[in-house]
Formats: sequence, C-alpha cells, structure tokens
Amino acid sequence: MIDNQGAAPSSPMAPANPIATVRAVLPSLTPAAQTVARLILDDPAMVARSTITEISAVSGISEATIVRTARSLGFAGYSQLRFALAAAVARQAPERLVPGDLAPDDPLTDVIAKVTNAESLALADTAAQLDPDRLGAVVDVVVGARRVDVYGVAASGLVAADMAQKLLRIGLPAHYFTDAHLAMTSAALAREGDVAVGVSCTGETPDVLGPMRVASKGGAATVAITNNPRSSLAELADHVLISAGRETAFRPGALASRISQLLIVDCLFVGVAQRTFDASDAALRATREALGDYLDEARRRIRSI
Repeated sequence: MIDNQGAAPSSPMAPANPIATVRAVLPSLTPAAQTVARLILDDPAMVARSTITEISAVSGISEATIVRTARSLGFAGYSQLRFALAAAVARQAPERLVPGDLAPDDPLTDVIAKVTNAESLALADTAAQLDPDRLGAVVDVVVGARRVDVYGVAASGLVAADMAQKLLRIGLPAHYFTDAHLAMTSAALAREGDVAVGVSCTGETPDVLGPMRVASKGGAATVAITNNPRSSLAELADHVLISAGRETAFRPGALASRISQLLIVDCLFVGVAQRTFDASDAALRATREALGDYLDEARRRIRSI
C-alpha cells in the first residue's frame, strides 16, 4: 500500500475546502494529477468513500501519483484527502455537489436558479478559504499605504474599479488601471510604502503581471486576488487572497470568479474601515454630503428647464 488507509493525520496546512482548492489549482497540475482532480470535482463523495487502490483502478493513475497529487493539494497523503472530502461532502446540500450547468434551452426560471446556485457556491467556497490572518496582513499594508494602485482587465477590471472607489470613499489615495500602458506608467513610480494590487482570475494576465512586477521592483507591497494559488501572480505577490469560481459553458472563468473577487474586496474594505474608523467615518460623511449637495443642485437645474 502506498498510503495508510487508517485514521487521517491532522495537518494545519490542509485546505479548509478541498473541492474549491482542487478547482483553483487544476490548470497548474500535471496531466496525470488533473485526471485525479477531475474525479474529485465530478464526484467528491465517490472519492471520499474509495480506497487509493480503487481510485487507481478507476482513473488508471498509479497509487504513487495519487499520493503525490494529494500532497500537492496540501494534504499529508491520500487518506487525509479522503477525510477532508468526506467532511466537505457532509457540509454540502445534495444539490450543491454537482451544480447544474446552463443549457441553451433552459427556461429563465432554471437560469435564475442555476446562476443563483453558482453564485452562492462561489461565495461559500471563497469564504471557506479566505484566511483571516492573510486578510489581516493585507489590511495592515493598505492602512499604512501612501497610495494603492489596483490593476485588472475585463471583468477583473470591474473589481479593480470597485476596490479603488471604495478605498477612495474613506479617504485613501487609491487608483485603478484597466489600461496596460497607464498601469505600467503608475507602477514605474511606485515606491516603498505604496501597495499594488493585481486582480486576475487565472493569475496569468500579462496586463496585470507586467505592472505588478514593475511596482514590486520599485519597493511596493504587492497583493494578488486570484483563483489560482499557483499562478505567476500568486508567486509574484507578497500577499495572496484566493477567490473561487466554477467555469461552465455559459459562465466563463472571469464571470464565475467576479462575485467571489468582490466578496474579498468587500471584506478587505470593511477591515480597513474598521481599523481607521474615525477617519473613515468622517470621510464617508463628507463624501455623502458632497454628493448629496451635487445631486440636489442637479435636480433643481433639471426642474427649472
């Protein structure tokens, strides 16, 4: 036997949500490990109740490779992975184990239900693997930042804009960049005391990696928000916050992860606002008042026409 099938050893490094972890790292695994990973994603309950010999027979992958796959996911061995999967399956409602994909002929009632289920799953998976200590470390660097640059393109660009706008509302100098040339220009001026945040589902977006590398060379603290903890972006960053999202035929990766990236941004924003409560509260009141006065004046002008 390659791996002990008895009681699973405990490991503080084991992922809190093994299914979300497998989904996140799938692109970075070897072809053989991907075969094992897809078995886990397709039927986690089956893997949880199967011995390593049974999984080897089903997958055609050697027991040694299965053990290596379990270890690459953060577990001491296959038996620990089995126990973690069993716990994850027990926590999930039956309909969440195999979320329904969208089909071209689905009625809108099914579209609403399936999209809602996918969004809920992404939020739950992200919350399960959002480590408070890691989040707290990012709060620390943002609170003390001279300025915060956030880089993202496409759907991740929307998340970058949301983060910068939230921080700006509480008085922190924050800017977002969805244009690679402007991002590189700003990154070239980054210095120690600045924070650069890269948002990318895959963690391999060139328009995000480029300015992040430049900002890091300048001395800025770097933060990654990504689905893939083994991506180039994650390896580059000082701090990594992992989002979760399930890609389907009608929900490409960027869409599937956007809601979970926004959850991370919201948690980060609240943490920063808590840490700087007096200043944040004053800034929110000032900006709310300024916007209210502006809108009142705009309405008066419209009514006078």
